[in-house]
Amino acid sequence: MIPFRSQPPAPRLREGYRLVADGQPSPAALNRLLQASGDRARDAERWQRVLERSIWHLAVESPTGELVGFVRATSDLALNANLWDLCSDPADPGQGEILAVLVHGALGRLRRELAGCSISLSAPPEALAALERHGFAVDPGGIRAMGLQLET
Repeated sequence: MIPFRSQPPAPRLREGYRLVADGQPSPAALNRLLQASGDRARDAERWQRVLERSIWHLAVESPTGELVGFVRATSDLALNANLWDLCSDPADPGQGEILAVLVHGALGRLRRELAGCSISLSAPPEALAALERHGFAVDPGGIRAMGLQLET
């Protein structure tokens, strides 16, 4: 990743949408969003655990209050930070804007709170444009990331 030198201008949400950094989305709303994004649902107890173990999360709500975007962060608070569950509702007409706002907000917060941490994430293909604007490179130097999904 390229260091946080020149940042693109802050993206904006459409009128009526809002970025939320407090509160806790319901497991049902999170599952609806994950499933709409092609991911699988998690039970309420698992959501409780992952949110408790996250240092923070950001959400985007539509004008009707519906959850249409989400990302959460974990960190060892020293060297590493991870962004998880980056997603936005593919049926929402502002999907790209929502992803751009979430990426910008998450990276800005990491820069302020955990400067110097290495950042890793797993992202859907529709988030690549927003990530590349912030200096992320897909498989830099031919290095490919691998992940293991544990079944519960």
